Amino acid sequence: MKESIVILAGGGPAPGINTVIGTVCKVFLKAGYRVIGMHEGYKTLFSPKPNIIDIDFTLADNIYKTGGSFLQMSRYKPKDEEFNTKFFIENNVKLLVTIGGDDTASTANRISAFLQKNQVDVRNIHVPKTIDNDLPLPEGQPTFGYYSAKEEGVRIATTVYEDARTSGNWFIVSAMGREAGHLAFGIGASCHYPMIVIPEMFNKTNITIEKIVRLVISAMIKRKILGISYGAAIISEGVFHFLPEDDILATGINFTFDEHGHPELGNVSKAHIFNILVQQRLKDLGIAIKSRPVELGYELRCVRPIGFDLMYCNLLGIGVKKLFDQGYTACMVTSDHKGDVAPLFLKDVADEKGKVKPRLVNIDSEKARMVFEWNTQYIESEDYEAARKYLPNPEEYDFKKILNW
Repeated sequence: MKESIVILAGGGPAPGINTVIGTVCKVFLKAGYRVIGMHEGYKTLFSPKPNIIDIDFTLADNIYKTGGSFLQMSRYKPKDEEFNTKFFIENNVKLLVTIGGDDTASTANRISAFLQKNQVDVRNIHVPKTIDNDLPLPEGQPTFGYYSAKEEGVRIATTVYEDARTSGNWFIVSAMGREAGHLAFGIGASCHYPMIVIPEMFNKTNITIEKIVRLVISAMIKRKILGISYGAAIISEGVFHFLPEDDILATGINFTFDEHGHPELGNVSKAHIFNILVQQRLKDLGIAIKSRPVELGYELRCVRPIGFDLMYCNLLGIGVKKLFDQGYTACMVTSDHKGDVAPLFLKDVADEKGKVKPRLVNIDSEKARMVFEWNTQYIESEDYEAARKYLPNPEEYDFKKILNW
């Protein structure tokens, strides 16, 4: 029986998944392997009838430059008791290629260890992806999909800013990001948004909704002082990861709740939440500024990959074959700015409990300092006198005081 490899994708979409799939398929088909695509991630891998498809060159070539994922994705995480060797033995599988985040990678490692324990020699190599750019790859290496998602985010955010200028209004924009603010920071800085709010900037104080609202209004009032009636603020959804649940519930927003009684934030627009809260505060202050919410989320995940990610994902796909030929397993494939491929092992980026810590925006970097010093606009001590026209207590809206910077 011909030796085979199996490819699956877990988690959420990111531009470039099909580029990775297409490249991996082409290089392994060229080497004489059968290539099996596994739909729905891990969901049916151990079932009696796995949801699979054989991928040939023509199919791989057709999907290479497209957005989304040809292989249907899933966040399903199999339990150890579900594991069995049937699929791998029956299909003579020699390599499991997984595309996803740290959860997908750690599950692949568990499966690989189980197979080795049962004398089934199947290696696994993981291709790290996320538009959030928060996986702990070596310094300077993005996660694939980030730049394509950012490009689309910049396109939309630029149009939103032009709408703000044209209409004389404000927009409150929210961007995806889990715990990290890379996407919101990258989009906001690229578009010269007067206010960018990311969780990393609260490095010297705790995050609260009150502080976020004051930061946005700080930019609004600073622009009024400058004679500018419009603007936009972008907030990373990552701030919700650090907000106390009581703080979230106190907003008065009508949430649905999960089986554990926690508010289901995924069912609510983060931009809507902050826009409502900002509007309520402006009304209390007697300030006539209109704002509208815009969510940057699912619109970014399945766009066609830009040239950077097409090349980057191509190198990662070839890199899977290179690491496989070199005998590596239980590792992630990486490619640096020179295009050199190297393995990265989960154990080297995980804590003592096996949890992979997210890569956050380096708020102390020169890039971050320059953006917050020169691009963003906010009330400082020299603005207090002018700000009293709008605020009874301008010092409470002082950007640096809010953050203890």
